Formats: sequence, C-alpha cells, structure tokens
Amino acid sequence: MRIVVEAAGVIGPGLPGWSTSRESLRGAQPYAPAQLSLPKLDILPSVERRRTGQPVKLAMAAALDALTGSPRALHQLSTVFTSSGADGLVLHEICETLAGHDRQVSPTRFHNSVHNAPAGYWSLATRSHEPSTSLCAYDWSFAAGLLEAAAQVTVEHDAVLLVSFDLPYCEPIHSARPIVGSLGVALLVAREPASAALARIDVGVAQREPPTQMADPALERLRAGNSTGRALPLLAALARGEPARLALDYVAERSLSLRVTPC
Repeated sequence: MRIVVEAAGVIGPGLPGWSTSRESLRGAQPYAPAQLSLPKLDILPSVERRRTGQPVKLAMAAALDALTGSPRALHQLSTVFTSSGADGLVLHEICETLAGHDRQVSPTRFHNSVHNAPAGYWSLATRSHEPSTSLCAYDWSFAAGLLEAAAQVTVEHDAVLLVSFDLPYCEPIHSARPIVGSLGVALLVAREPASAALARIDVGVAQREPPTQMADPALERLRAGNSTGRALPLLAALARGEPARLALDYVAERSLSLRVTPC
C-alpha cells in the first residue's frame, strides 16, 4: 500500500511538538529528555476537559500538533487511535474500589477506563461523525495502527488521522508491565496530499527482521520501552527528509516494512 504523510505530531519527554523536535529526531542536535508538559485542551468543552485523564490529553495534544496548519477540517477526518493499554491510573483506582468494602465504581472512572475513550473525547471536541477505530496490539500497537490507517486510506477514505499514545502504569501494574515515558504520536495520512506533504510511504508486511533503531541512546530507550516509541524511526526519517527503508516489529514473527520517499 502506498500512502502520503501530510503531517506529523509528537508529544513526549523532551519532544514538545513536531516543529521543535525535528532537529533532535534527525540527529542535528542532542536529544535532551525533559519533564512532559501537556498543553491545555481548549478544544474540549470545560465539563469534558475536567473529566479527562492523562491518556486523553496526551492523545489529543499529539493529534492537534499534527493538524497545526492543515487545510483539512477536523470534523471530516476518520481516525484510528492505537495504544498498548488504556488509562492505567483509572484502572488502578477501579481495582482498588472493587477490592474494598464499597464496590460502587464511579461512572466517570468507568467511561474513562474503556479503550476508545480518547476517540470519544476527540469526536466530542471536533463534533465529528466520521468513523473511528480504536486498536490494541501490545508492543506492536503503533505498527497495527499504521497498517489499519494505510488500509483505510487505500480502500475507503481520502485521509485518516492516526493517533498512538502510551503512558506508564502506576504500581503494582508497572512492575508487571513497565512502560518507558509518556509518548503521543500522530500522523495525518492520505491517498493524495491536500497540500504540501512530508513523504510517501510504501507499507507492507514482511518476514521478521531486526527493527530499525535510533542512533541516540536515550531515544532508543524510549523506542524500545514504549509501544508508541516504535514510531520514532519513522519520525526521524520524516524529519531528515531523506529516502529510508525501515522495519518495525509486528505480530506473529512479522515486520512492518516501510519505504519512505520524501515529497
């Protein structure tokens, strides 16, 4: 499948947005991990904004970063949201409630615990009635999301917004499922670009091969320790604006093969 990447967004430790992170991603300046600071989501009504957890804020911040300056209308975009988990803090609080004497679960906590909560908040914020898919594929969640977005662009939609996000769990879940850092990545992919684009990508599934790694040790740690971090080699290739062939880990001893051609 051949798709076009019109725009990219990234929110993470030391990666406060696509425009300011490109130099670090392409290796032109050292990557400096820093505390994550999420912008205020004015796009959400105040009531919903108070109810959102960190995963929703992270996903939406990455999505809005990718759509900065895009001529496409937000409410007309189909979306694919992908993550290896959900809201870990909410899940922890629900488990604590169920293990206690008063087992009444808060409705707000419950609706924030479902895997498609970020997709729901995005639809509310943008007033979108377009289709939305929410995926989970463990460490291969970004690759699965990219493959799904590419398939939708190929056979159904002119453009799809892909949003991938992952955050650490709190204890005791963290000990069983450690995740490095909080990272959100968004790609606006299309069949044909509506304006200037970053690159064309040929996407395919191949026999397993060693995944493409990051040259910077700190970025490589983020790539290897966070499912959304598997997107970093692709972001680096887009930031460099050079042809590249990438391999991303995928399910069932397969790899996602990407051939990146700058526009």
